[in-house]
Amino acid sequence: MYRNIFATVLKNEFIHEVKVFELANIKQQKKRDIQNEKRRVKNSQVKSSIRTAAKKVVRVTDVKDNKDTAVIEETYKSFIKMIDTAASKGIIKKSTAARKKSRLARKVNSAVTSLNKTA
Repeated sequence: MYRNIFATVLKNEFIHEVKVFELANIKQQKKRDIQNEKRRVKNSQVKSSIRTAAKKVVRVTDVKDNKDTAVIEETYKSFIKMIDTAASKGIIKKSTAARKKSRLARKVNSAVTSLNKTA
């Protein structure tokens, strides 16, 4: 039978109650289960913020009214910083980070060159 353990995760001043199903009888394994659940929640938050940042970059590059290349480059740089940090901490693989950066770089470069041609 499963017993529920509630682990509290403190992230950005909010406390999240996380349900962990306890299978082990060993004290250290119970502790590891709670730690793994905390890491899983944190990693999913980071991955979600990476997806949001990527969508922001795509949205800025697709806007037809955008005449400012600085805004495009600013959002792309913030995305790069976020994804490099996640890759260095092992939340995502380095090859995945490189692939996502490369794909967005193509979109950013094409948007900037099209803006420069019209200007």
